[in-house]
Amino acid sequence: MDIRRAVGARAGIPSEKLDDLLRYRQSDRFTPREQVALEYAERITRDDQEVTDTCMTRLREHFSEAEVVELTFIVGFQTFASKFAKAFRLAPQGFARV
Repeated sequence: MDIRRAVGARAGIPSEKLDDLLRYRQSDRFTPREQVALEYAERITRDDQEVTDTCMTRLREHFSEAEVVELTFIVGFQTFASKFAKAFRLAPQGFARV
């Protein structure tokens, strides 16, 4: 999460919010829109979860079809980048302290 944390900080996302990512469901730092986007991302990336109809319905309450496509692309690309880095044992580059 090295470069993404640095980019998030540069975009003005408070470090406390970044620290709360793993507990986004319980955190009051995330809006309902952000929470459903994070749930969707989690369901896409985790092998033990499915993207349910309920999840898609909630997602579409907050995002247009074009935004859902863009969000899906971004999550897919970041998943690819993470697996690529893992395969080549790429170490964090020191962009941010985690």
